[in-house]
Amino acid sequence: MITVNNLDVQFGKRVLFQDVNLKFTPGNCYGIIGANGAGKSTMLRVISKQLDPTRGTVSLGPGERLSVLSQDHFTFDQYTVMDTVLMGHSVLWDIMSEKNALYEKPDFSDADGIRVSELEEKFAEMEGWNAESDAANLLSGLGIKEELHYSLMKDLSGKEKVRVLLARALFGKPDNLLLDEPTNDLDLETVMWLENYLAEFENTVLVVSHDRHFLDSVCTHTVDIDYGKVKLFAGNYSFWYESSQLALRQQQQQNKKAEEKKKELEEFIRRFSANVAKSKQTTSRKKMLEKLNIEEIQASSRRYPGIIFTPSREPGNQVLEVKGLSKSLDGVPLFRDVNFNVEKDDKIVFISRDPRAMTAFFSIINEEEKPDTGTFQWGQTITTAYLPLENTQYFNSDYNLLEWLSQFAEDTNEVYLKGFLGRMLFSGEELMKKVGVLSGGEKMRCMISRMMLKNANVLILDTPTNHLDLESIQAFNNTLSSFKGNVLFSSHDHEFIQTVANRVIELTPNGTIDKMMEYDDYITDPLVQEMREKLYKGSF
Repeated sequence: MITVNNLDVQFGKRVLFQDVNLKFTPGNCYGIIGANGAGKSTMLRVISKQLDPTRGTVSLGPGERLSVLSQDHFTFDQYTVMDTVLMGHSVLWDIMSEKNALYEKPDFSDADGIRVSELEEKFAEMEGWNAESDAANLLSGLGIKEELHYSLMKDLSGKEKVRVLLARALFGKPDNLLLDEPTNDLDLETVMWLENYLAEFENTVLVVSHDRHFLDSVCTHTVDIDYGKVKLFAGNYSFWYESSQLALRQQQQQNKKAEEKKKELEEFIRRFSANVAKSKQTTSRKKMLEKLNIEEIQASSRRYPGIIFTPSREPGNQVLEVKGLSKSLDGVPLFRDVNFNVEKDDKIVFISRDPRAMTAFFSIINEEEKPDTGTFQWGQTITTAYLPLENTQYFNSDYNLLEWLSQFAEDTNEVYLKGFLGRMLFSGEELMKKVGVLSGGEKMRCMISRMMLKNANVLILDTPTNHLDLESIQAFNNTLSSFKGNVLFSSHDHEFIQTVANRVIELTPNGTIDKMMEYDDYITDPLVQEMREKLYKGSF
């Protein structure tokens, strides 16, 4: 349990939040949301005692242990993967270290024997004999192969380190668990594993994430940082988002009677209660929703970008024909003999266990690199707009935002360009900011502005939610769902895939799987899963 009393956090004259009084209790997962800069990560740092608050206190239950997902990928470079995970339970690790040091003493004394006996008793009480097998299970579940478990951390890739650090945070089932962006650099299958793990986790979890499906799958509550206040709501992210949108609509209908508004909100809550997904949490969530104070629901102060793609013409029946495409990288096959036709109204998600496969495929069909074999042909009516995974090359200049966008526009009228940048929440003095100093999220919003200028009828998107906040992801998602053209994309965002794609193409080193179905059906279809395993193992 975590108790927050009268908490204020202020940097200079800037107040992030004040008068925060919350209690986070076992058996619940709290998703912390807020606009960029609202103070989500700061809240976790204060709770974990990495940052002192301006005022107030944070306390844990007596004897409780707090575990935090480390963001430093180099701290443990000199340790093995296994030791890094075991160190996540500091009390157990200290016992193990002292016990082993005593056993290694050449002059082992009677006093040492008594101390070792005490340590062995504590070790047994904490089920220390299962520690390495428990750590190994966590590592395997997170995609770290067994042959790497005793490798040094410095020899792992960045993505592998992220998974080890996550295993470290989870190890030993801490009483209180703080996770800041835990799904970053995880593939979709590993995210699903983590969702299932946390759904069954019986202690207290606080999580910051931009992955809406993840938040919906694991969270029983939403902690919203808005208006300089921190408010706690029963329900997951989707419930918070839909209720805040309902409140906004009601706010805009000032002539609506109070009683009508209340009935509309109560009906919304009733419908949402009936759709709670996780069976284990259904009863408790319904009870929490029943207790929800209707008056607490209010419109959010968040600003959502206006992402609007307007095709200059409708795509014809001939969109894209791909024949026999193959590509290898450093001698490793990414995909082989890819054959398919894109039909009108197709919105296709491309997936692979090797994310380089999608990036290579998109680069090929955008004529940025050559395939090893095969051809592709776009239809005569097709115009494309491409959002690449890496965009650094686009920002190596001294241009300000207006000058930068004008490079890609036929109409360079300043008012016209300001309209596109304004939709992506750039205005006033921000328009004069040099593009070389933009954050990752700001660069993505610039790239989306560039795409909107093209009026394309086919959008090609390589992991488009990278660096975007929840508001931008939601706006992007809503736009693509209703887009009157074709979308070819890859993503690590489950909700994004499920709500946009009507077709799944999986690229493997030994062939492709091409299914006209929703993503949730694809990942649960036993025949598809059997085919996937055979293709990745080269059994076909």
